[in-house]
Amino acid sequence: MSINIKATKRDVKGTSASRRLRRAGSVPGVIYGGDSPAIPLLFDHKALFMEFRHEAFHASILNLEVDGKKEDVLLRDYQLHPVRNTIQHVDFQRVSATETIHVKVPLHFINEETCPGVKTGGGNVAHILNEAEVSCLAKNLPEFIEVDLGALQVGESIHLSQIKLPKGIEFVQLAHGADPAVSSVNKPRGATTETETDTDAEAPVTLVDGETAEGDAPADDAE
Repeated sequence: MSINIKATKRDVKGTSASRRLRRAGSVPGVIYGGDSPAIPLLFDHKALFMEFRHEAFHASILNLEVDGKKEDVLLRDYQLHPVRNTIQHVDFQRVSATETIHVKVPLHFINEETCPGVKTGGGNVAHILNEAEVSCLAKNLPEFIEVDLGALQVGESIHLSQIKLPKGIEFVQLAHGADPAVSSVNKPRGATTETETDTDAEAPVTLVDGETAEGDAPADDAE
C-alpha cells in the first residue's frame, strides 16, 4: 500500500511562528538525511492526521511530495498535544534504496483463541511486545509481522527467534544477542500448582513433652 503525503517548504521558524501555524491548521515539520540538507516543511493538519491515525503510516515507506518533488521517507519522530491529541510536529527521514534501515514494526498475533493453552488449558494470552525493531532494505520493509501463537501451551512463551520473518529481514535485538519473549500463555486465575496444593494440606503435629495431640495436659495417673 502506497501512502502519499504533501508538504510545502516552510520559510518561518521559531516557537512563536510555529504556534501561529498550528492555530491556522498547519503542522510544522522537517525532512532530513541522505546527501541533501534538512528542509523545514509545512503540512495541512487535517490531511496529515487522516494518514497518521493508520498503523501503516508509522512503519512504512511513505511517498512525500514537496513542491512537486517526490521522495521516499520514513516517519522518525512526532509530537502530540497532551490534551487535544493534535499533531504538533513531525520529522521525516529520507530513505535510500541501497541502504539498510532500522524500523520498529508492529506485531500482529494470530491463533490466540485456538492455541492449546487457551482452548483446552483455559490460559490467558499476554502480549509482552507489541512491536519489534527490524533491519532491512526499504523495499523489504513489511507493514507488520505475524506472530503465530497456535502451538502455545499454558506456561509457554514465544521468543523473537521463533518468529518466521520474510526474506531479507532480521530482528535487530537478535543480531545483538538478545532474544526476548514476545508473548506467553499464563495459567488461569485461581489455578494452583501441585506444590501449592501440597502446602495447603494439614501439617503433621509435633507433640511437646507432656502434651497430647489435642494440646491438653494428660490426666494424673491413678494412685
